[in-house]
Amino acid sequence: MATFLYRLGRLAFRRRHLVALIWVALLTLAGAGAAGAPAAGTTSFSIPGTEAQKAFDLLEERFPGMSADGATARVVFKAPDGEKMTDAGPKATVEKTVEELSAGSEVASVTDPYRARAVSKDGTIAYAQVSYEVSGMELTDASKDALEGAARDAREAGLTVEIGGDALQAVPHTGTAEIIGIAIAAIVLVITFGSLLAAGLPLLTAIIGVGIGVSTIAALASTLDLGSTTSTLATMIGLAVGIDYALFIVSRYRAELAEGREREEAAGRAVGTAGSAVVFAGLTVVIALVGLSVVNIPMLTKMGVAAAGTVAIAVLIALTMIPALLGYAGRRVRPAGEKSKLLGGGRAPKKPGRPNMGTRWASFVVRRPVAVLLLGVLGLGAAAVPASSLELGLPDDGSQPVSTTQRRAYDLLSEGFGPGFNGPLMVVVDAKGSKDPQAAFTEVGDEIKGLKDVVTVTPPAPNKAGDTATITVIPDSKPSSATTEDLVHGIRDAGAGLRADTGADVLVTGATAMNIDVSQKLNDALVPYLVLVVGLAFLLLIVVFRSILVPLKAALGFLLSVMAALGAVVAVFQWGWLADLMGVEETGPVMSMMPIFMVGVVFGLAMDYEVFLVTRMREAFVHGEKPSQAVVTGFRHGARVVTAAAVIMMAVFAGFIGSSEAMVKMIGFGLAIAVFFDAFVVRMAVVPAVLALLGRKAWWLPKWLDRALPNVDVEGEGLRSAADAGKHADPDGELVRV
Repeated sequence: MATFLYRLGRLAFRRRHLVALIWVALLTLAGAGAAGAPAAGTTSFSIPGTEAQKAFDLLEERFPGMSADGATARVVFKAPDGEKMTDAGPKATVEKTVEELSAGSEVASVTDPYRARAVSKDGTIAYAQVSYEVSGMELTDASKDALEGAARDAREAGLTVEIGGDALQAVPHTGTAEIIGIAIAAIVLVITFGSLLAAGLPLLTAIIGVGIGVSTIAALASTLDLGSTTSTLATMIGLAVGIDYALFIVSRYRAELAEGREREEAAGRAVGTAGSAVVFAGLTVVIALVGLSVVNIPMLTKMGVAAAGTVAIAVLIALTMIPALLGYAGRRVRPAGEKSKLLGGGRAPKKPGRPNMGTRWASFVVRRPVAVLLLGVLGLGAAAVPASSLELGLPDDGSQPVSTTQRRAYDLLSEGFGPGFNGPLMVVVDAKGSKDPQAAFTEVGDEIKGLKDVVTVTPPAPNKAGDTATITVIPDSKPSSATTEDLVHGIRDAGAGLRADTGADVLVTGATAMNIDVSQKLNDALVPYLVLVVGLAFLLLIVVFRSILVPLKAALGFLLSVMAALGAVVAVFQWGWLADLMGVEETGPVMSMMPIFMVGVVFGLAMDYEVFLVTRMREAFVHGEKPSQAVVTGFRHGARVVTAAAVIMMAVFAGFIGSSEAMVKMIGFGLAIAVFFDAFVVRMAVVPAVLALLGRKAWWLPKWLDRALPNVDVEGEGLRSAADAGKHADPDGELVRV
């Protein structure tokens, strides 16, 4: 591995014009493809194998004109103080608005609040339901403008009017915080390298890699049914790993220059050693992201595969474009320890010969391993405590910022009709195998009326064939509550008994039931996913480190950091700690996919630091140092760079906390805090403490397994004997052969 990458690095350095041309051409092609691709259509959200999905599919089959997947809007009206919606003035305004809404070209139907009995008991609030023939993502701007225009006209007449539903669904924005994250990354790189040029290389290559990845996603969005969150995740992961991978190779290149190597040789050795770590770190991230397909939720699978593709591009760019750009830079990228004149280069160090911070910290940990280990483990355990009260759900309009019309409509409906009105359950009765379908419909409705937490049960609405009916159930509790979940399970349990009595199948669907099924599916998949991803990565790390205990320690450390991160997510988004600081306007259940998503992404990122830091220790140990000294050597060379990489990754992830999308905000915070726990507590404290306690046992591997494993030479042992003769540097820093 190291020898192949060494040759690749030198080739890219020499053929830099060709390498740069290839990557620029790929970026241009991807950009042209994105610009010429048709606009992405609806993003289907299906959960194969769940009852809610089966019911949804049955509705499409038995109610073909229902437009079950069409956009909906609830136009909610509130009368001025002292008036009621049944008064002549407000009633005339509502009727005019309904007539105006019905004229839309994409409108399938509009309900009249007075005919549909959609007026609250106190008469102050009413709503009109607008159904469209197309989905929210396919709805034209003209239809959205007409909807907002009708609401505006009603407001001018004196009513309070808000619009809920998915008709006004918008692509989430991340705000300026994302740019701030990149700016922080740039500052950290300048401090780390002491050079503006060296700092700019990782940023440039990361932006090119993300540009190629995101443009490719945009080009394929319509064909592969990719949603906006897919590109957001790819950007988030791609920027973070792209900067980090380039950072490690540039840092190793400068270290090789400091040892007196010529520039082409230094580029080859940097790619051969640090590049090997980049390859295996990237593989762990790709395994974790592609492994999300185990959950069998198409949207999650697409997000994982798209992000994995962006990570693969980041690895390839780091291995090829970084050495090519180093060739262009020449002497302007200085050896480690030297700064550019602009940043104070040429000055004598204040304390020459003093060990760096990484060396001093590692020496302290090696002297006090038990105390450091206990403090780290207990601290992470305390942070993980809130995770014991984790509640899962999916965001709805109730989690939107209070500044949005969707959230205000949600609150008005709760005020006028009760909290459960925002999460109606749709019961589908399939009586095709029943002898008396009408009697079956009636019996199902009567059975549901007798259940707890039920406010309203509408009469059965059969299809034209008379073999299937829908019944709408309004719970007494809000959609995300445990009480509503119990009601869904109660209806399904009752349906099992009704099937035996009537021969009809009873299925529960709707957004609320779909959310419950998603949560259950994700919970069921978590353990198999964890076993698959951790198991594959464990085997990969055995090959990398040629050890059993080091990969085992890496996996256990990851579990500590991910549990602590989940605890922090619960504390902020469920309990409301620091909610104002994070811009969380509404606390509630944690997003259902958050645990499994964090397991996948955080595991991949955690292994990045493990590989980068511990391969330096392994390299020192293989080259004859004692185990404790190898730990110190690994930190002397790697701690500064790993710290910079972690701060950069945290800055990039934290930038997404400014997103308007609750899911993206939660993911950004969760990943940022997970990187903090894993990099600064697990990898910087727990890992060296454990290795110091284990000594030589840490690197033990059974002889039979040692013979069976392939030798990937991540440490670059095969390069140690490579001769430096035959090359020298000219005054401009270019290499010539003699």
